[in-house]
Parts: sequence; structure tokens; C-alpha cells
Amino acid sequence: MTVPEWHGTHEISDPEEADPYLTTILRFPIKSLDADRLERTTLVTDGALAGDRRWAIVDRPPATPYDPSIADVTGTGDYMNGKKTDAVHRIRSEYHGTDEGGPAVTLRAQSEGPTAGRRFDLYDGTAGASEADVHVELNEWLSDHFGRPVSVRRDDVGQHDDRKRHGPTVISTATLREVAAWFDITTDSARRRFRANLEVGGVPPFWEDNLFTDEGSSVSFRIGDAVVDGVHPCQRCVVPGRDPDTGAETPDFRETFIRRRRETLPPWTACDRFDHPFRLMVNTHIPGESANQRISVGDPIEILERKSE
Repeated sequence: MTVPEWHGTHEISDPEEADPYLTTILRFPIKSLDADRLERTTLVTDGALAGDRRWAIVDRPPATPYDPSIADVTGTGDYMNGKKTDAVHRIRSEYHGTDEGGPAVTLRAQSEGPTAGRRFDLYDGTAGASEADVHVELNEWLSDHFGRPVSVRRDDVGQHDDRKRHGPTVISTATLREVAAWFDITTDSARRRFRANLEVGGVPPFWEDNLFTDEGSSVSFRIGDAVVDGVHPCQRCVVPGRDPDTGAETPDFRETFIRRRRETLPPWTACDRFDHPFRLMVNTHIPGESANQRISVGDPIEILERKSE
């Protein structure tokens, strides 16, 4: 293993004394919009959590009339996410429906009052219905918000940026609290900026860095009765540097983050996957043995072993 020269030696606390448990579950039914907070959820091997990122806003109008062989192919198809536009931060979303997400959402612009909002159906794959027809009014509302033609696309396996390591992302509450202090923001603001699926309590800051190791290996850990493989430290983008309500840039976010991450880097982080300090959170993979396993807030978490990928 080659450890970069900038790796710190500041030991925050002993991770062996941690008592990790699952404290928060966040699912994002519509990619890039607000989270749906859950008490329990189901793990899926071809995605992350059941219903996570099932819908996404894409930069193209829907095909008219609807034809499943050509629908949604008239534009670039890029995600309308925070990497593309800060306008996504100014949409508030609330979900209504089942344990797996949907089948309806209420949207409002951040500039509107908390009692404002408009409810839209989400296409759930019902036979005889078409995505283009179900989403007509939703697509119109979103197109007006973004000032360009967009449409909502459904994909049952989820629409994750990392197509290989698309299990639920993991971070600790202590890490979010630590990073929030760097920027004088609330812990909830940090939570909404980094957008992890699973949050771990009962541990020191950056404990989740124990859940990845050198290239070619992964770290198995148990949540309740389910086994998850920790794979990779997540590389960050421009999104965490913006206010999650307004999209306003936090001054010097990247520079400050890199400096403070170096200063507080614990010894257990050192591995060749952690090749630069603009990383936070852990990407995971759900092995076949954990397909359809349920996890719940309060479940204990236990690190099991390192294994070859």
C-alpha cells in the first residue's frame, strides 16, 4: 500500500470503542430532490434501497405521442441534477405512498410558503398506463421551474451516478457534525448536502472510513441481519458546497474542506483508494445473500472482514 504524503496522523478517537448502530435511513425517490426519511427499508442487489432514485429528471422532453421504443430520446438525456444546475436546490419535495416510494409527490418552489405546493402522480409501472401520460403535468411544472423542456424518467433499478458501486451510501452522524462545524452550518444542512442513504450513530467522526480498504478488496459489515460490502470512499462534487435550500455557494468550500480533512484524517483511513482528501462517505455493494433483506433504524452494525472483490 502506498500512502500519500499528505495523510494525517491525528487520531480522533479509538474506533474499537465504538458501538455503531443505524440511526437514520434516507431514500431519494426522485434523484437530486429531497429525501424521504424512513424507519425501515429493503435492500436490493441491483440498486441501493427499494425505491431509491427510481425517478430522475432528465434534460429532454417526453416523446409525443408516447412510444416505448422511442420515448424520451429527443434531447441530451443528461440528469437535471446539482452538478448541472443549482435550480434543483430550490425545489422542495414530499412523497406520498408506499414503503418503496411514490406513487405521488408534492412539489413547491423554495420561494413559496410552506403551505404551498402541488401534488403529482408518479408513474408506477401500472399496465395500460404510460409514463408520458402520467407525468404530463409534472413535466410541465418542472419545465417551467428549470426554464427548459425536461421530463421525469422511471427506472426500477435506480439511477445512481456510480453504476458499479450503487449500494446505499454510508456516513456517520459524528462526521456530519464535524464537517458542519468547519463551515458554521447545522448538522442537518450537512446531511442534506452530502445525501447519504444510511447514517451511523455511536461512533467517532470518520468511523465509516473503516468500511473501505485497498483496491481489489472490500470490507463486509452487518446491519441487523443483512450483510453489506463497503467498497470505496466517495469523491465529492460541487453539490455539498451549496446551500441545500437556495443553491448559494459556500465560500471557499473545497479549499476549506480539503485542508480540514487533512488535519483531522484518522489513521484508519489510510489506503490506496483514498488518493485525495476531497472524499467523504462510503460507496457500497449489496451481495446476493442480502437481496430483499430488511434493515431498520436502531439495528446494530458490525464490521466482519476484509475480502477480495
